Amino acid sequence: LKQITRANVGKLQTVWSWTLPDSSNEITPLVHDGVLFIASGATVQALDAATGNLLWQYVRPLPERLNGGRGGRTKSIAMHGEHLYVPTVDGHLVALEMRTGKLVWDQPILPERAAGLALNGGPIVAAGHVIIGVSLGVQSGGGCYIVGLDAATGREQWRFDTIARPGSPGGDSWNGAPVDERFGAGVWTTGSYDAELDLVYFGISNTYTSATLLEPRAGATGVTNNDALYTNSTVALRPATGELAWHYQHHRGDVWDLDWVFEQTIATLPVNGRPRKLVITGGKEAVFDAMDAATGQFVFARDLGVQNIFLSIDPLTGEKQINPAIAPEVGVPKLVCPGNFGARNWPATALNPGSGVLFVPIMETCSDYTYAPTTPEQWAKGGVDMRFVARIAPGSDGNFGRLTAIDLATGKILWAHRQRAPFASAALATAGGVVFGGDLDRYFAAWDQSNGKLLWRTRLSAAPESFPVSYAVNGRQYVAVVAGGGSVLASLGRGLAPELAVPTSGLTLMVFGLP
Repeated sequence: LKQITRANVGKLQTVWSWTLPDSSNEITPLVHDGVLFIASGATVQALDAATGNLLWQYVRPLPERLNGGRGGRTKSIAMHGEHLYVPTVDGHLVALEMRTGKLVWDQPILPERAAGLALNGGPIVAAGHVIIGVSLGVQSGGGCYIVGLDAATGREQWRFDTIARPGSPGGDSWNGAPVDERFGAGVWTTGSYDAELDLVYFGISNTYTSATLLEPRAGATGVTNNDALYTNSTVALRPATGELAWHYQHHRGDVWDLDWVFEQTIATLPVNGRPRKLVITGGKEAVFDAMDAATGQFVFARDLGVQNIFLSIDPLTGEKQINPAIAPEVGVPKLVCPGNFGARNWPATALNPGSGVLFVPIMETCSDYTYAPTTPEQWAKGGVDMRFVARIAPGSDGNFGRLTAIDLATGKILWAHRQRAPFASAALATAGGVVFGGDLDRYFAAWDQSNGKLLWRTRLSAAPESFPVSYAVNGRQYVAVVAGGGSVLASLGRGLAPELAVPTSGLTLMVFGLP
């Protein structure tokens, strides 16, 4: 959409707003045919996208133990045909009639009272299948999984385990640990689908039990592989069957909670003078890997320069050499940059597919960490083997928020806007040449994509800890974002800038447009 441009974005004004049911969501509105759909806590609502009038709502009846559903952190919902597909606070996926909100089917995804499992991402529909990943797997031995459901009936068609099993490829990469002592590998970001290749791409997070990969196991002989597949990997799956077409592990044997679980951007970029379809994704280190979308072959890496994890990255394979200075030693404090919350996290990047420029919201942080190995028994009771304390990066000038523009084809950083307040929202790039984003100081703003110049900003009732979107109704372009939420990531940012004592609850959907 290009009605809102560099020249007129400064005239944006509030068109309408809507108070949402209370939750800790990190919300993406979904707009189709003049209707805006949004999920918050136990409620799904359909609103007239031009006026904000409520058209219908669905309220999920929840078990009493969940007490209203504030714990839900649904990032997105999906649509296919006449149905909406929504993850619920109690671990189900439901299909609703798009025009009425009537329940069509209800499929449990998580086991009843699942320990440490959640649906913190969102579904995607591909080739007639609704596909969603499970997280976090902190105390759930055996890890997480991705499931494919029949879009018409909700019946589970396939399941892909995100922790490799013994006897399968990569099953010997867990330092000899049995399956019930392999944790994590959560999927808390929606996948991406390429219809031409008929592949769906997901990022998978780290393991939370560092000792599983670091400590020698009784009876183990010879060299033990601790790559820990499929943690910190991109997996390409066939949506009809869940068959693994390819995988690429970005960071082998990660023990510092440095996930590569984020958005998988599909883009065609020039490589050696020829267009090539790539899947591009970045980890918490703000290093971005590009893989061939069809084969998974590594193509290039782009490092935004805020990490001390990797000393070098092989330009042919993408293999990363770990900095020995940060290697865990029992009881010895070490400095790791970024810290375990990452230089970037779930707030998504935005790509301008015409220019090949990627816009990345970054939080400049480090952590002091200490390693104290736990036994499997201690871990099952809530033990912790890595203790992180967030701190300011050495030599920091106190500006923790950064929005960076990088030319992916060349690796050149075109500009970087830096500010005191850490960023809170995903980035949103439009065809009008502007990029939108929000911060923990309650500002929602627009910058010039070409040079990073601030063009417009407005103060919200709370920080926009969410995903902004742009849409059009009857020829008028709108920009929508949710303010409020109180996410865990934002709590870290406020700790770095304690003067930003701003509201963390009270969710409001804000919609902006030109006069």
